[in-house]
Amino acid sequence: MTLHAPEPAVAAPTETGAHPTGAALDPEETMSRDQLEALQLSRLQHTVTYAYDRVPLYKRKFDDAGIHPSDLRELADLGNFPFTTKEDLRQEYPFGMFAVPQSEVARVHASSGTTGRPTVVGYTKQDLADWAKLVARCLRASGVRPGMKVHNAYGYGLFTGGLGAHAGAEALGCTVIPMSGGQTERQIQLIQDFEPDAILATPTYLLTIADAMAHMGIDPTSTSLKYAVLGAEPWTQEMRHELEVTMNIKACDIYGLSEVMGPGVAGECVETQDGSHIWEDHFRPEIIDPFNPDPGKENVLGDGEHGELVFTSLTKEALPIIRYRTKDLTRLLPGTARPAHRRMGRITGRSDDMIILRGVNLFPSQIEEIALRIPELSPHFQLVLTRPEGQRMDQLTVKIERRDNVTAADSTTAARTLQEQIKIHVGSSCTVDVVEPGSLERSSGKLRRIYDMRPKG
Repeated sequence: MTLHAPEPAVAAPTETGAHPTGAALDPEETMSRDQLEALQLSRLQHTVTYAYDRVPLYKRKFDDAGIHPSDLRELADLGNFPFTTKEDLRQEYPFGMFAVPQSEVARVHASSGTTGRPTVVGYTKQDLADWAKLVARCLRASGVRPGMKVHNAYGYGLFTGGLGAHAGAEALGCTVIPMSGGQTERQIQLIQDFEPDAILATPTYLLTIADAMAHMGIDPTSTSLKYAVLGAEPWTQEMRHELEVTMNIKACDIYGLSEVMGPGVAGECVETQDGSHIWEDHFRPEIIDPFNPDPGKENVLGDGEHGELVFTSLTKEALPIIRYRTKDLTRLLPGTARPAHRRMGRITGRSDDMIILRGVNLFPSQIEEIALRIPELSPHFQLVLTRPEGQRMDQLTVKIERRDNVTAADSTTAARTLQEQIKIHVGSSCTVDVVEPGSLERSSGKLRRIYDMRPKG
């Protein structure tokens, strides 16, 4: 039994579905903005009622806020509903957020729980079919085509990346190589032997694979790979350029998070490579002021304004999510390759990854962006925070590898340049320590950038 909302009567899509790349688009990709927003409103009204009736947390939150699903008469009214946070999901651990009986839950995923109770998400069979369709849409947008071989280096298991990407590639009609993460030499062997057309991974792990190839005497540009669909961590245009040149590929972003669905919430189009289009037939995005804890229409920022990304699901059955605060910092931009679906600007960081250094806000992606403009420096770096004994001020050390064949003198010059550029563009002083190639930890999935060595308490 499907729990999808009745759909509004909308006119036929304004395009035939044909696309310059030769790939057929889903009808929802070719809707006009007015058609899409009519569909959103219908699905949104159903979702808030469905969540209120079936999830005790939402009934409590709505009642406490003095709001009822019937108060949602237009899309802007969503701004009056309360937020959902990761802490809400943790408090309802394990299955308190589920809106269907356990017998209708086809699969469960969960976060690692390294910073507290894990967040648990569930999927009905229809949820899994929708998820696979949206991942397939992302892969197709990024250049992957039916019949291609796809090397999947996302981790399998409770993490949504591996199985989510796998199902989407199969739904698109690809041959999937389910490698999972880690075992880098084995990854390289299979890439050489199986000759895949595309690879799915985190950007820093693909960089690890490319570095390992070079150290093994394999030219990373010589492989069969043509496309990389990369996600699960913020990355910059400079990192894209690094990977595309190093591996002779086209690299596109895929965005998602387990609490909202998993990978496939948004995807980047290979013909424009200008940010991920959010699939707004399934998710309603908002941008809010991350430092304002109160919901309300006045806290919703306009398109083009930077803030925290918030999502409401429009079709999820097992775990509907209302105004989930992602902590990802970005902005909403007009659609381009998919005109009706707005794009996400580059994620500058996460509000919980922000370093406040002597009153200045700093994100790892800012360091990456600056460092990769300095030819002598590699993309491999760590940010080490300390507070020397007897001092009240925090200290930041940027540990970054030099590139191969860079001399000691050139390393010293590069360190000084990076230090100056961080001061100019970020506004904070730091120490730069240029270290030997290969000396810093490599990614085998999501990479840890920040090492906080300050005294606790």
